[in-house]
Amino acid sequence: MNLSELTAYAEEKYHIREEQKWDDFRSFSVLTDPETGKWVALMMRQWDYETGNELCRCDIKCGRQILTEINAPYVTNAFRMRGEKWAGVIFDDRTDPGVVFKLFDEAIRTGRAGGYTVVLEERKKEESSGAGGKVFRDTLLPLEAMRGNYDKNRFREKQEENRRIGPQTHVRRNNEPRTIPTRILEMMQRYDYGSSSFENKCRNFVRQGKFMEDYEDDAPWNSEVKRYFATYHDLNLNQLRGYFAWRTRVRRGEFHPITTSLAYMYIYELLNMIGVNTPEEAIRKMREFEKGFLDSGVGDRSMRENLHRWIMEFAVLSGSPKEEVLPLIDPDLIERDRQLMVLRKPQDHSDEEVFGALNALTGGKTEKSSAILKEPERGIHLFAEVWRYMAEHYDDCGWDLFAACFGKLRKFPWHPLANAVFLDQKKREEAEYKVTECRKFVCKNGEWSEIRYDELFFDRYRVHGIVHEADRQIRRYLKTGHYLREKKGEEWITPYVEAVIEKDRAAAEEAAKPKIMIDLSGLEKIRRDAQITRDSLLTEDEKREQAPNQTLEQAIGQVMKHAPELTVNPVSQHEEQQIVGAELPEAAEDSREEEKPAVIEIPSLDETHAQILVSVMRGEPVAGLIREKALMPSVVADAINEALFDEIGDNVLACEGDEITLVEDYREDLERILE
Repeated sequence: MNLSELTAYAEEKYHIREEQKWDDFRSFSVLTDPETGKWVALMMRQWDYETGNELCRCDIKCGRQILTEINAPYVTNAFRMRGEKWAGVIFDDRTDPGVVFKLFDEAIRTGRAGGYTVVLEERKKEESSGAGGKVFRDTLLPLEAMRGNYDKNRFREKQEENRRIGPQTHVRRNNEPRTIPTRILEMMQRYDYGSSSFENKCRNFVRQGKFMEDYEDDAPWNSEVKRYFATYHDLNLNQLRGYFAWRTRVRRGEFHPITTSLAYMYIYELLNMIGVNTPEEAIRKMREFEKGFLDSGVGDRSMRENLHRWIMEFAVLSGSPKEEVLPLIDPDLIERDRQLMVLRKPQDHSDEEVFGALNALTGGKTEKSSAILKEPERGIHLFAEVWRYMAEHYDDCGWDLFAACFGKLRKFPWHPLANAVFLDQKKREEAEYKVTECRKFVCKNGEWSEIRYDELFFDRYRVHGIVHEADRQIRRYLKTGHYLREKKGEEWITPYVEAVIEKDRAAAEEAAKPKIMIDLSGLEKIRRDAQITRDSLLTEDEKREQAPNQTLEQAIGQVMKHAPELTVNPVSQHEEQQIVGAELPEAAEDSREEEKPAVIEIPSLDETHAQILVSVMRGEPVAGLIREKALMPSVVADAINEALFDEIGDNVLACEGDEITLVEDYREDLERILE
């Protein structure tokens, strides 16, 4: 038995759903009684690295005294809860579902009505009733009653009924005539009482269901039945005939309301290939049931969720196409798998995809960074490049960046259709079903497992730290303002981010260099222009020394010799066809006019402070001007920094003693402002 059977039982019988109370402890969950608001069970899942199996435990609020009444190795003291009201259960192959369900029922009743006592052995009570001196005895509850699929009175009634009926089809019960169809009577006789296990219950259901596969009835019945894992054996004659009459109309496409337990029984039939020939037909009929029954408002949300889960698991077991399975898996899981695949191979995906995955896996706050708001395209590119660079260069004792952040693919036990009446009649030794690049189901030696990345092993602090440090430095690099503080423990990330920023800065500087583009298709024009320029630069003696048939390369080389400030960058073949020719510079004049100092006007700065700022940018001394104006260097620096803070977001001048210097990181910004 596993925990999923207990949660399914609690949901169907008491409408109690499993709750995750702690985000940091996803392996713990609780079942809470909706009427009292108190915990009924605390469930624990733990991975055993030595055996490679998942350990399942549960604390149930049924009373510790149950330990003296049930001699079973899987019932023990509570694992986490304290007090006399709690007992523990170990979930493994030995665990009897009937016993666990009975303990859960006891916990519900105790919490709601102050408690009941389950007597598991016969004891004499020498108490007199006062009249007649009668002695009352506690009644021994059979083990089958503990398992929830045994009704002592009904069983005796059935035995007596079978003895009386024989080959007849008429019997009187409760002084009312009743007719048992021969087919139903034969179905009842096919039930095997040999074992009370859940597997035997499923086997009996399939045996009886195949026998009644084409049976039809016309005896309508409309009442309420609340049974967990309802089967034919759990119903009386009226309920059986009412179910088969309802099923007859459903197979004709007529969906009418019926109690939830019997509607579940119809789904169980389809899962066990009762009334259908192929798995594709079974899936189609389950979809028709959802549309005709659940979409009409008859069913509840839990039934729809169970149906989707069962169709998905049934499709995997039957090897149906992946297109049938993907729409039935939680879309959040599929999207998370896609994001993980993007980060595992970032070089194969665009900047937008890498940034989107980082943003989603860290809570979605990165997209609101001031770096993204100011320069969206460049900011997204830098974030993506940081992850790519770290993925390429990170190595921690053989662990790459992705494994360090999200762990490795791990194998978890998978129990398909565990919370349904289902008998897997195919004995599989080897099977594999791949759902996504990082999620697949594997069967080996008849045991199913799910291989996936699990959130339990995600290092969220590491991922958040990478994104935070990248955001902090990118904001300063782009000078967005609203800077972030450096966090302790993220120093190891800094060199990676700095390397990406330095690479981007070098690329930006290279792109900003002026380039002369030469149209090589106009070689004759280039030759003439080079000849003219060369002649204007050469002296008479040099002209006489030149060969009459100088090549184009020699002419250009001669021009470059006399004009070293002229640069010619190589271009590709594609650029050669699209380049626009550029005029080569004329010979420089021998004399130039003396430059005149520019008059700079800056809001909030007077002419003196503006002149000091320009002089500092040019590297000229300003101490004499400051003394001439009777000013203090530190006050001058503070005034200029305050005037430019709204635009730059930081101090642009630094003052040490009487010397004022420029913070070189902001030279480009100042040149842009002052033009």
